[in-house]
Amino acid sequence: MTVETIGKFVKFEMHGEHVAIVTLDRPEQRNAINPAIANALDEIVARTEPDPNVRAVILASSHEKVFCAGADLAEIAKGNAGGMVTENGGFAGFVHQDRQTPWIAAVSGAAFAGGCEITLACDMIVASHEATLGLPEVQRGLFAGAGGPYRLVRNMPRNIAIELLLTGDPLDAQRAYDCGMFNRLVAKDQLMPTAIKLAEAIANNAPMSIGATLNVAKRAFDLDEKGLRALSEETVPKIFSSEDAQEGPRAFLEKRAPNWKGR
Repeated sequence: MTVETIGKFVKFEMHGEHVAIVTLDRPEQRNAINPAIANALDEIVARTEPDPNVRAVILASSHEKVFCAGADLAEIAKGNAGGMVTENGGFAGFVHQDRQTPWIAAVSGAAFAGGCEITLACDMIVASHEATLGLPEVQRGLFAGAGGPYRLVRNMPRNIAIELLLTGDPLDAQRAYDCGMFNRLVAKDQLMPTAIKLAEAIANNAPMSIGATLNVAKRAFDLDEKGLRALSEETVPKIFSSEDAQEGPRAFLEKRAPNWKGR
């Protein structure tokens, strides 16, 4: 695997043909988000979204005990807070991206404040038993403005999410898993193998179908039943008229693996 450094603090590599691994690599600052990381993540999304060969992305950390500490307070003190936000991605160049490629957060250690919001902006979470998440903004007179309040409520039982939001208390890995926040909870040495296995299971499927299905699923809380039905009906002809829609049944009948084209 060839590892590419983007913006000094983010590593990008392909694992096999269809799974990308993105690693936050600013360990001395606990992967705190600065303008360089924000611009790098924005660039990576812009690169991977139109590429049918990239069918799943894993977001990981190089730090042993921290996934991401959130915004870099030193950068904020310098007046560089605006640099942590991009036009397309919002905070960290990521949390508000309009994506159809699924991202899996591989979380071990602490993910607080903006770090937690980045995790929640991913589509799935694989965590180790050492993971701890939290949105402590209310304890500091602040507000989690990168999607944390509504995404936390969407990812776990409402009453528990509101308690966590209003107390600012951290959430340990087992409790988060029991509440349905994590897809997998594993030993630390199994974190990346498990995330890769999940990504590969997704990547085996047709890229257009993956993107269309994720797009509708992500709108489930935004639209009413009528709106979701209309979105689904709009999606059906686009997918069923694709080359992959012909290839899938043909491969099934011929008892072979499909050769997806992404068109």
